[in-house]
Amino acid sequence: MSEKQNFIPLSVPSFQGNELKYVTECIKTEWVSTAGAYVEKFEKEIADYTGSKYAIACANGTSALHVSLLVAGVMSGMEVIVPTLTFIAPVNTVNYVGARPIFMDCDDFLNINVDKTIDFCEKECRFDGKNLINKSSSAVVKAIIPVHIFGHPVDIEPLMELAARFNLTVIEDATESLGSYYKTGKYKGRKAGTIGELGCLSFNGNKIITTGGGGMILTSDEKLAQKAKYLTTQAKDDDVYYVHNEVGYNYRMTNIQAALGVAQLEQLPKYVEIKRKNYLVYKEKISEIPGLDLIDEPAYSFSNYWMYSLLIGEEYRLSRDELLKKLSKAGIQSRPVWKLNHEQKPYVYALAHKIEKAEKLYQRILSIPCSVSLSSQDVSRVCKTIHDNK
Repeated sequence: MSEKQNFIPLSVPSFQGNELKYVTECIKTEWVSTAGAYVEKFEKEIADYTGSKYAIACANGTSALHVSLLVAGVMSGMEVIVPTLTFIAPVNTVNYVGARPIFMDCDDFLNINVDKTIDFCEKECRFDGKNLINKSSSAVVKAIIPVHIFGHPVDIEPLMELAARFNLTVIEDATESLGSYYKTGKYKGRKAGTIGELGCLSFNGNKIITTGGGGMILTSDEKLAQKAKYLTTQAKDDDVYYVHNEVGYNYRMTNIQAALGVAQLEQLPKYVEIKRKNYLVYKEKISEIPGLDLIDEPAYSFSNYWMYSLLIGEEYRLSRDELLKKLSKAGIQSRPVWKLNHEQKPYVYALAHKIEKAEKLYQRILSIPCSVSLSSQDVSRVCKTIHDNK
């Protein structure tokens, strides 16, 4: 067996269904760009699957977040609450619209710390009956972007109550959580990404299903959906004479991407089942190793377990980086959690509210292989390498 075959990647796509058939149809019919039947079909099927009234296909998850901020009315000089522990994309999109991020700590599941978010809004801001005003900057705090980290749903119910009290728009970053939902509470049965005014999905190559790139905006508000569709298609007011009354964006998904998406969506229930099954195998084996654990789904939720997060304790003999190097040497790819965004060079100026847990967990988290194509032999090999902690 070659070295390449021996390598276990962190997260790669799996094409087990009608992908080639549908893409070939696009090529044969020459509908390969941003117009075509598969784009609308994918939008409809994502809406049906998630329970959202509307789904607007985008070029990627970042463009979905950008447009969501625009249609939510987030403007230059405003502020948006974001987690410090997340991939940088939602933070960057806040900057795209000229707004400023306010960074929040994480909870035990790596999601935005709801208690600290409430604390900030109640103690560090004032509400004038219409807008929440940050006392220190005098800026309007317009929105919250909770990110469902690694597929685990955020504790959304108290966050939605907070948003209702202070007139905040909730834009869910559900780019990692397609297939995850709530098991208890007010939103029982609801999919991640469908509870806030807007939700955003990603179909990047490492996600649970992929279109190569691609993203989607979810909303049940017809006006927001229409505005999002308008902005993602270059804000075209007249198809014949090319009249544009607003600045638009070339953010539409292609028909070829959508064809991949339709085929991948057919496989999603099976993929979620595989992800959860492999998680349980990992969990059993890793529980035998002193000082190690895996982060579980919150009790109120059903997670797609997109990424498996290894929590490294003091009893384990190797540090995060030592284990990363050990796995790499054995041909196993792993990855630390993202560098905290309040420490990233473009955002060191921004307000960071009581960041404590994220700074501790950052040093202790390592993501381990989680592809749908992962075999039981692969899982055993990863765990054996981890267990031999010399």
